[in-house]
Amino acid sequence: MLFMPLKMISTENAPKAVGPYSQAVQAGNILFCSGQLPIDPKSGELKLFGGNAAEQAKLVMNNLKEVLAAEGLTFNDVAKTTIFLSDMNNFGAVNEVYASYFGEYKPARACIAVKSLPKNVDVEIEAIAYYG
Repeated sequence: MLFMPLKMISTENAPKAVGPYSQAVQAGNILFCSGQLPIDPKSGELKLFGGNAAEQAKLVMNNLKEVLAAEGLTFNDVAKTTIFLSDMNNFGAVNEVYASYFGEYKPARACIAVKSLPKNVDVEIEAIAYYG
């Protein structure tokens, strides 16, 4: 078996990690993207948009797009996502934003309501992509 070392991925076009983790890690032909928060990558500022989960989701998806782009990937290369919501009442609004980032292709997905998210955001999204 050929050994492929793990490779940490980082881009200035997405927010810096807010803890001891990488923006993404490449393991062979799979890219594991850490959960993205609604943080402006240029200023490093948290953007809660007055609790507007849809606006938070747009920034989260844009940040995730930049992590993928750092490796030459797009949303068409995503095999699975996980959406974390602080309130399942935001599902419809977040789902609409999420869907706008995918065309005909739709990856596998889970959506989970949690008690709270880092920095008290309303949405966090992580992804697993494939180098095809």
